[in-house]
Amino acid sequence: MSIIQKKLAPFPRVEISLLPTPCHRLDRLSEETGCELWIKRDDLTGFGFGGNKTRKFDFLIADAMQKGCDSLIGIGANQSNFCRILSAVGSRYGLDVFLVLSGEKPDHPTGNLLIDHLLNATIYHVPRSQRERRAQELYDELTARGRRVYFMPPGGSTPVGTLGYAAGFDEILRDIKQSNVPIRHIIHASSSAGTQAGLVLGQAISDWDGRITGISVDVPEKELAKNVFTLASQAGALMDVSVDPKQVHTDGAYIGEGYGIPTPACREAIQHFASREGIFLDTVYTGKGASGLLDYCNKGIISPGEAVLFIHTGGNIQLFE
Repeated sequence: MSIIQKKLAPFPRVEISLLPTPCHRLDRLSEETGCELWIKRDDLTGFGFGGNKTRKFDFLIADAMQKGCDSLIGIGANQSNFCRILSAVGSRYGLDVFLVLSGEKPDHPTGNLLIDHLLNATIYHVPRSQRERRAQELYDELTARGRRVYFMPPGGSTPVGTLGYAAGFDEILRDIKQSNVPIRHIIHASSSAGTQAGLVLGQAISDWDGRITGISVDVPEKELAKNVFTLASQAGALMDVSVDPKQVHTDGAYIGEGYGIPTPACREAIQHFASREGIFLDTVYTGKGASGLLDYCNKGIISPGEAVLFIHTGGNIQLFE
């Protein structure tokens, strides 16, 4: 048992994710860029069309059930990957799901929102500025009716949810060892901080000497770094682990005009991954993350021959929005 596994052992956990996910070399893109590019396929975690959020729910739902909750509240956008997985989790475990989503109610739901409806989630559409207030009102209403409610912020980015990617980092360390390639740089799309915070926590526990870079898709670089450090520290406090802020690396150069608005480089990265590797990215998260990866190669930030791992955090169902 690894040191990360020992630290996580006291926490309740279910097996929603189908693990381990594949990790393999991107042969054609490696040849094109001159860099040694690898990918961790967390778009293939299996449950509810997969994605990084299932790793978080391995711990979140175990915590909710241990607390005897019968209702789940989630916040997100109309095409939230997190809320799609949340809806599927509710169906799997017989829990009522309530979603507070930013965006107008469409006449014909598509993509993730279509899946939410298929999974019988109760959905409220509100302006983005009103999401937290409406979710709190809903929490109070359900609690007053005797329901036991488990509330989750966007992305399931809580200290408990963060444990999912501490466990994920342990899996990545095994991937790196099995690849026999000296990977010392990990790149992924980052937004609500939960995935990156878990990776940083795993790095702190294992004392891995590489670099983890979160390519922001919407949050200003310094704000994201602060959020990641805070969340990683809160999760670390659950297991008496300290996190060094110097381990938190974020890059806000690829945000463009904002959340969900693809840049030209994002669209080009999506086309590159599809046409060169048969791998599908989305315009909200992984497309922007991959645009950062390719730009790092083009600019020499990743040196020729240097090995780097890109985490595909899922979300490609958004292509059918």
